[in-house]
Amino acid sequence: MVVNSIADRLSSVGFSAYEAKAYVALLKENPLTAYELAKSSGIPTSKIYEVLTRLTEKKVVSSLGDEGTPRYIPMEADEFIERFRNGMESNLKALREDLSSLPGKAAVSYIWNILDHSYLIEKAHRTILDARKTLLVSIWKEELASLDVFFRRAEEKGVRIAMVHFGVPAVRIGQVYPHPIEETLYKEKGGRGLVIVADSVTALMATVHENQRVEGAWSINKGFVTLAEDYIKHDVYIMKVVRRFNKELIEKFGPRYEHMRDVYEDKEIV
Repeated sequence: MVVNSIADRLSSVGFSAYEAKAYVALLKENPLTAYELAKSSGIPTSKIYEVLTRLTEKKVVSSLGDEGTPRYIPMEADEFIERFRNGMESNLKALREDLSSLPGKAAVSYIWNILDHSYLIEKAHRTILDARKTLLVSIWKEELASLDVFFRRAEEKGVRIAMVHFGVPAVRIGQVYPHPIEETLYKEKGGRGLVIVADSVTALMATVHENQRVEGAWSINKGFVTLAEDYIKHDVYIMKVVRRFNKELIEKFGPRYEHMRDVYEDKEIV
């Protein structure tokens, strides 16, 4: 139900379950006495005054009348959202400054695991926007559709971008190297790959399986970054060769370069 969904979202921004129910009930009907609010919201009458006290302290509920039984009204929804947004932005800005002032060395050896697709995209766009000089990218169209706006912002800042794109690219950002055997790679790896290296300092590597299941990691570990960087550069070297000698490669290794991809044998088509 919509009401339950609203209550869940209010809970996620710091409301208790009872506080969320009370605020929603007051938005639907007001002013109400504490007893009327308890009945309309389903909050036990033994808890309603405690709930109203907390909501009043949060300044999202006000009481009317100094005499007799008080009646309560809510802060308008738009005003509540705007005030919450401004407060959150102010707190986050102050927190950034406070955290930046803490002494200590950056952790250089940890690897941050990524198992959720939405978090993968979030971490990818942060990695892209943090780039100052270069971006090396290996990507499929599905992830590029979610990240192209961030790549364009990086490009506008003067960041040099080299992109290996699996399949025919729908957009052109930086220097693009289309990879011609995406179906073969998908079967080999069991999913789509995403690799982003920013400034040779940070790296994101992930495989996106069916149903958006993700196995990935982000790190500033030098070994991890070098591995990701060499992986993309190697693909770029191969794409340059393929672009210029595709006919000869097919003749020697097969239409999907089958023999070239077999690292355990060094054979050509007889």
